[in-house]
Amino acid sequence: MAQEPNDTSIDPLWYKDAIIYELHVKTFYDSDGNGMGDFRGLIEKLDYLQDLGVTAIWLLPFYPSPLRDDGYDIADYFDVNPTFGSLNDFRALLDAAHERNLRVITELVINHTSDQNPWFQKSRRAAAAAAAGAIEPGYGGDIAYKDFYVWSNTPEKYKDARIIFKDFETSNWAWDPVAKAYYWHRFYSHQPDLNFENPAVHDAVEKVCDFWLSMGVDGLRLDAVPYLYEREDSNCENLPETHEYLRKLRAHVDAKFPNRVLLAEANQWPEDAAAYFGKGDESQMSFHFPLMPRMFMALQMEDRFPIIDILEQTPSIPENCQWAMFLRNHDELTLEMVTDEERDYMYRVYATDPHARINLGIRRRLAPLLANSRRKIELLNTLLFSMPGTPIVYYGDEIGMGDNFYLGDRNGCRTPMQWSPDRNAGFSRANPQQLYLPVTIDPEYHYEAVNVENQQKNLSSLLWWTRRVIAMRKNFKAFSRGSLEFLNPDNAKVLAFLRRWENETIVVVANLSRFAQSAELDLSRFAGYVPMEVFSRNLFRPIRKSRYVITLGPHAYYWFALQAPTDARRASKKRVVPTIKAPADLDILLGNSQREQLEREILPNYVRNSRWFGSKARTFRDLKVIEQLAISPDRDGARLLFVELNYLDAPTETYAIPVKIASGEAARQVSQSASHAIIAHFVDSGGAILFDAIWDTTFRSQLFEAIVQHQAIKGEVSDLVGLASDKLEPDHLLASGKSQVFGAEQSNSSMLFDNGFFLKLYRKLEDGVNPDVELNRFLTEHTQFPNVPAFVGALEYRRTKAEPTVVCLLQRAVASEGDVWTLTVDAIGRYYERVLE
Repeated sequence: MAQEPNDTSIDPLWYKDAIIYELHVKTFYDSDGNGMGDFRGLIEKLDYLQDLGVTAIWLLPFYPSPLRDDGYDIADYFDVNPTFGSLNDFRALLDAAHERNLRVITELVINHTSDQNPWFQKSRRAAAAAAAGAIEPGYGGDIAYKDFYVWSNTPEKYKDARIIFKDFETSNWAWDPVAKAYYWHRFYSHQPDLNFENPAVHDAVEKVCDFWLSMGVDGLRLDAVPYLYEREDSNCENLPETHEYLRKLRAHVDAKFPNRVLLAEANQWPEDAAAYFGKGDESQMSFHFPLMPRMFMALQMEDRFPIIDILEQTPSIPENCQWAMFLRNHDELTLEMVTDEERDYMYRVYATDPHARINLGIRRRLAPLLANSRRKIELLNTLLFSMPGTPIVYYGDEIGMGDNFYLGDRNGCRTPMQWSPDRNAGFSRANPQQLYLPVTIDPEYHYEAVNVENQQKNLSSLLWWTRRVIAMRKNFKAFSRGSLEFLNPDNAKVLAFLRRWENETIVVVANLSRFAQSAELDLSRFAGYVPMEVFSRNLFRPIRKSRYVITLGPHAYYWFALQAPTDARRASKKRVVPTIKAPADLDILLGNSQREQLEREILPNYVRNSRWFGSKARTFRDLKVIEQLAISPDRDGARLLFVELNYLDAPTETYAIPVKIASGEAARQVSQSASHAIIAHFVDSGGAILFDAIWDTTFRSQLFEAIVQHQAIKGEVSDLVGLASDKLEPDHLLASGKSQVFGAEQSNSSMLFDNGFFLKLYRKLEDGVNPDVELNRFLTEHTQFPNVPAFVGALEYRRTKAEPTVVCLLQRAVASEGDVWTLTVDAIGRYYERVLE
């Protein structure tokens, strides 16, 4: 069985904070060179998705299928398409994704099946036997499937139901020559609809759910959910029976698989789509289809009205529910939820070539829809990440991939992911003619120019921009959980609104025009607050009672975080120690499920307020734990963390932060003697704390022993290696003794051992030779120079493809009455006293 998420540390509302990445398995990466993407290939690319910042993967159908509708025609619900791999490969994918804290959402197409599905084959044979007036022995158990589908002797029933795929179908009924009867289908005629009036169908669907959820799948997208039931004198959509069934399915899933999510695909107007939340007891998520085309419409019209109008029509939803927001319904810009006049307008401006139109939609990718305008692409993505809901990114949109609508159906938006300028765009080693679809060679979007490898190297690329905007969105809960309030400046070309959550207030301003615009915002209730532009962290002029005037360039946008007034900031300057809701366990805290809070909130808070942090004046972007090393084999022992700090205005820096958990009396002692060393408090863990381990006697002794005993401590991607002087006396190997932290203000952390040894932990690390260590070692081991503390040993951090980095320096302690820092400060103070006399 595949690894399941650690439910003890899962936020049951995790889907509200998710960033979902949608992909076809066949399109992403081919690991075995057969021209088709597969599960093993996807596993190889999970690190890319983790670096992008997404937190969940939505896999389009991967079941056995005739593939007449790109896998939505399922022939077997309990297996995977062998061209993608095996069930064991899928389990390996789940394990690999969960190890990286990536959720996996799959498709549950329950409205219809393929006509090749064994259920349908049995049903048609049973229907034929029943029509003949006798059940022949050869049909065996087929009779149990007779009513699995909707059969009729006439195609005149349910005449008020619309035909969805008018380009391909003329009726919702199809004649079956085996059953000698008509079967109902809301989509293609090769996709017969299941009969949800039959309780046996309910049982079968529950078995399918159980099969995949027990394997570890985190969510199920319920495809075409409005069409489950049929009734005369209705349009056969959104019927009460459908909602009753969804409540039953949700109760079943919640009882057996807590913290899993159901995502309803209901291509309906807001009021009907919101009904699929029920009272919080149906699906937890539902797609907001009407908003999608109206974002494109507002951009083209240069008017905010389409966006505001549809969102004001959107009813409020239960607290435990969330809209799913997207810029295209996977492989098309669907236009079902617009008026005929609006659809004509969208075709006119976004699909002038008739080949780009399909059914009631436009089969184009994001970049070609927007004429490859970088400003428009950024603007629409910014709106996507700003709207109230969980954003969904379609594979390849993060690099601006193109399409090829001449491939037919919607295949133009399903071409191979473009990884590099190599053959087949780096997607596969197969002969190019063997690929499931050809790579994009349109000159404007050619894979040799538009690919991940090229954009990785260019910090100004769309890929890097997408990473930054995702990371910034994750910094503010207001985007994922906050309220929405529109500001209505007189200039209709400017869209402005507030996102608010607890103490966070974000002002989003977007210029929908291709020309520069100005707008006056009514922010008088925030008088005294200072808008901070979140990407640059630049402060704008304070807000006053009068309207706030702002200017924007063509298709420009701003995210402003409102900072409290100056007096309030001064009052709150004292550091507030954050809290952690996870169990007091370092394995859980440093695991993928909790590391995000540690990197986004806990460690930055501590680092910024630490004496040894020397870059306080720089604009901080984010922090990432790149390695953790257990100094002790004990489960509750300290860990030495190596973290990368990224800035907006300076190169990346690496710091060493030792951490440990203490509870009971140990926690009280740290609180009394070194309260500034407390990194965080654990909630509901008996007063447990996470603290800087240099204030732990055991950790200090372990550092000493690691050096003098030449220990090698293995990590995931690096090692710590102890180096001791050749002149080290044998009795020193056990002479750690008692120790204390040297509390003077400095950029490193120093410790004294029995006044006989002095240990320095370098906080800021730099690759290569440390002159402090090299000079001290040379003078000790190769000269008779007496006026320097004797070198005893060092601790090196070693990584592949990088020079060793010194983490600790151990010396003989020298009797002293102070330190050079204090002496220097005192001397400068006396100098200024003399000057002022």
